[in-house]
Amino acid sequence: MARVLADTHPDAHCELDFDGPFQLAVATILSAQCTDVRVNATTPALFAEYGTPEAMAAADRAHLEDLIRPTGFFRSKTNSLLGLACAVVNDYGGQLPGRMEELVALPGIGRKTANVILGDGFGVPGITVDTHMIRLTKRFGWTTHSDPVKIEHALQQLFPRKDWTMLSHRIIFHGRRVCHARKPACGACTLARWCPSYGDGPTEPGTAAKLLKGPRAAELAEAAGVSPA
Repeated sequence: MARVLADTHPDAHCELDFDGPFQLAVATILSAQCTDVRVNATTPALFAEYGTPEAMAAADRAHLEDLIRPTGFFRSKTNSLLGLACAVVNDYGGQLPGRMEELVALPGIGRKTANVILGDGFGVPGITVDTHMIRLTKRFGWTTHSDPVKIEHALQQLFPRKDWTMLSHRIIFHGRRVCHARKPACGACTLARWCPSYGDGPTEPGTAAKLLKGPRAAELAEAAGVSPA
């Protein structure tokens, strides 16, 4: 299934826009309860003014809140961003640390965010357990756990460490484009033959193909042997 996922989503990558680990940390914090598309529409103006830990640590709180307001929960996110920036400046000389233990001790950064930063900011393999990962790994029968840390550890036992970051991206891509929460496109899924949850969504190919999303929807249908919607 992992090999087919790699063939299905050769374009899989982190969909947040950033320049360097600190900006990735900021963008990931903003992505909580918000789409990557909205975050990417918000960060250019944000990073133009506060693109470094030093600049963000000195930011005017009200102005920072206004800049990130479109991402939702802007007051609590502002607390996290200011706390993060100050900690990086005061404790790490302005350089975001690259170790899990140090990252999760910083304001606004939990284990999921830390794995994103490690994988895409520092090139350290990590498994990012977000809502897509929780949903799909259960549907695939890879784990019965619901706890993100237990899921992360279970997947670490199944796959080589070198594959962890890209596996995460591919599963997230599949969750966003094919295996949707309410109505997965089962009849137009390249994993259908191995998936124990086949039938949770429409199995009729034409109906399922209409559920595919993203710029490669037609290619995803063809890869599953289905005529594009």
